[in-house]
Amino acid sequence: MQHVDLKEIRGGKLLGKKVTVCGWVRTSRDSKNVAFAELNDGSELNHTQIVFDKTKFDDNALAPMLALGAALRVEGSVVKGQRDGTYEIQAVNAELLGGSDSTYPLQKKRHTMEFLRTIPHLRVRTNTFNAVFRVRSELSYALHEFFHKNGYYYVHSPIITGSDCEGAGEVFKVTTVGFDPTVKSEEEYNKKDFFGCSAGLTVSGQLEGEVMATALGKIYTFGPTFRAENSNTPRHAAEFWQVEPEVAFADINDIIGIATDMIKYITKYLLEHCEPELKFFEERFEAGLIAKLQNVADSDFARIDYKDAIEVLKKSGKTFVYPIEWGLDLQTEHERYLTDEYFKKPVFVVNYPRKIKSFYMKQNPDGVTVAATDLLVPGVGEIIGCSEREADYDKLLKEIKDRGMKLSDYANYLDLRKFGTVPHSGFGLGLERMLMYVTGMSNIRDVIEFSRTKDDLK
Repeated sequence: MQHVDLKEIRGGKLLGKKVTVCGWVRTSRDSKNVAFAELNDGSELNHTQIVFDKTKFDDNALAPMLALGAALRVEGSVVKGQRDGTYEIQAVNAELLGGSDSTYPLQKKRHTMEFLRTIPHLRVRTNTFNAVFRVRSELSYALHEFFHKNGYYYVHSPIITGSDCEGAGEVFKVTTVGFDPTVKSEEEYNKKDFFGCSAGLTVSGQLEGEVMATALGKIYTFGPTFRAENSNTPRHAAEFWQVEPEVAFADINDIIGIATDMIKYITKYLLEHCEPELKFFEERFEAGLIAKLQNVADSDFARIDYKDAIEVLKKSGKTFVYPIEWGLDLQTEHERYLTDEYFKKPVFVVNYPRKIKSFYMKQNPDGVTVAATDLLVPGVGEIIGCSEREADYDKLLKEIKDRGMKLSDYANYLDLRKFGTVPHSGFGLGLERMLMYVTGMSNIRDVIEFSRTKDDLK
């Protein structure tokens, strides 16, 4: 169907030209001699006004074209709007492509986020979600661009895996075998299954990424990951996207530098390419959002040792719900204090206790901490988990055994430490958490097209 994207109308280059456009009616007004419809086709955040001269349109034909949610094809001339710098279309012909009636859920009143989550198939037609998913697209592109420009190879890690990267056991099982009361053991059940062994959805592409980095040097994976975590918080989802670079010949300081450069690059990219959307979010969701992002793009990130962060929290004078002791993981309230009140900017917390971090992280000389860091940002908390990987075969083997993990699941991973092992590091950036940060959205469910959380599979 030949037509012009509505974003092409803006700027005036089509002023006086006859055009054909398509879109959905977002709002409409009707009066005695003229009717108006605000049309949006998804090509930009702003709507384009269509003006119907009622002397040229039959009332019965026009009425369904003014219904909210209706899809139209309109032919007409581009003219100047009533406000300076705006343009609209004087319709000479219009066709109803898809009708909509009074049951259309998105009427003119402002809807709550909770209500919109119940209609994921329609909520993207609101200004808020139209803007969210446009920014999501641009952010994804910016990530690819950053890595491509810096010599990384994009690799595709498997979604179905036989190991749990994190060692935490929060894996969705993949099976073709239904309920079978005759099966007497898990081993027998697994032998009947498609792969002849236990399989699950990946929690991370890291382990496979390390394999690729030992041959290609600098790689990144970017795709969906899954956690069967019974957590009903605004920051957790069962399915989410991660970008995970892995870099050979890089220590913890190198990877912190790479993570910093990446965050600055994608933030600058969004400030340049998503100005209308960011202004929208600043007006409706987070005052000062653009200044916050500009500060990220222009400022150095803070860095603090985990043990020093514990002392800062203890001396803060704040009353926290969760205890603050060396050896305990930082909770969201602790992270928010460090970023929002103490540093007032993103901060890397480094050298976490070994016992609360994953098995693959490089052990520091003290034997009790690991070369790991989390990047915490104001308003969200952790968005990057980062570490140098343990390259010593014996240390890694002992850690796997001490944690009661199944050695056969990690045989190939251990092999990497036997054949040309090198210092190497990587991190994972949660796409949705970064989106929350750059949009001011407070719930992860509102930055995922179709969120997957406990008891919710719409």
